[in-house]
Amino acid sequence: MALFSDDDRRHDGESEIGRTSPPRSVVVGWVLLGVAFVLALCLALVPAPYVIEEPGPVFNTLATDQAVGTAASKSDKPLITIPGQKTYPTTGALDLLTVSVVGNPQALPSWMEVASAWFDPSKAVLPVDAVFPPGETSQQSNQANQTLMIDSQKDAVAAALNKLGYHFPQAVAVKQVISKTPAAGILKVGDEIVSVNGTPVPGVQSLRDALAKNGAGKPAQIGIVRAQAAQTVTVTPVKSGTSVVLGIGAGMNYTFPFNVSIQLNNVGGPSAGQMFALGIIDKLTPGSLNGGKKVAGTGTIDNEGNVGAIGGIRQKMYSARSAGATWFLAPASNCDEVTGHIPSGLKVVAVKTLDNSLAALKAISTGGNNGSLPTCPAG
Repeated sequence: MALFSDDDRRHDGESEIGRTSPPRSVVVGWVLLGVAFVLALCLALVPAPYVIEEPGPVFNTLATDQAVGTAASKSDKPLITIPGQKTYPTTGALDLLTVSVVGNPQALPSWMEVASAWFDPSKAVLPVDAVFPPGETSQQSNQANQTLMIDSQKDAVAAALNKLGYHFPQAVAVKQVISKTPAAGILKVGDEIVSVNGTPVPGVQSLRDALAKNGAGKPAQIGIVRAQAAQTVTVTPVKSGTSVVLGIGAGMNYTFPFNVSIQLNNVGGPSAGQMFALGIIDKLTPGSLNGGKKVAGTGTIDNEGNVGAIGGIRQKMYSARSAGATWFLAPASNCDEVTGHIPSGLKVVAVKTLDNSLAALKAISTGGNNGSLPTCPAG
């Protein structure tokens, strides 16, 4: 007796055909796709030879050492204090800005993190060697940045006090003499440089300008004070890149008429100089420089009031906007990085000197003709 009819057998056959394994090419494709996914995942987690710069904490120079937007605590201290001197109430904000670096030579970010940062306009991806020179540890880099911060604070105090008309000893000093350069054997560490070809040099920038005017390959008469005795030595500057140099590391020596204390921990580099100087001036003068408005800015400064370029300005503009600033004081020498990258809602003023910054704050505070303020050219 037949157990299945012809219809049943045909139906069973069709069912068997329906359960046939997929073609080998399909299986191979899925396997390759899976392998590619695993490889991509592994690659994404592999350290990349880059670090990421991103917006860092913001500090109001008119307030405390606590970052803007964080909860106040009993341990907060005024960022700028000037003991023994008459100071005045301030309002609004003069924010200094920082950049945080994700990664270091010992702990690099992954390719996944780097890829994500590429598409974030507030972040920058840089080769690790551009931020941490080869052979330099993270600790050494932090120490160097702390030294720059201390020097920038001194320069800021000098710039502010000079602007306010205080008189105090200040001189360009030889901090280092580089071997096998024109200065070697002629200048010494500790020498104070007071003139070049009879022209006084009250600051490092004035020294650079005087050497550029003298030119390379032509002897220059350098007036110095060594061991409290004035003398003149002859040094023939040389060309180094686009600069005319003696072969020294120069810095400033100051003897301030009173103490100005700046309390800011765990922040390095020289880029807060301009905002320190403005904060000091605001505290030592009646009224409010910013008219109670929230202004942010960045830039190095020297005792002569020159505002210089800094790194990470794009990240700092995003920090400023996030902290609520509507105005941003940027070094004019950073305009190439500013143009085309200004976050919405932020107005950037390009400044070259402390006088430029004070003029900008006056216009901002009064709500006058802000359209006349210098800006970075449109891209």
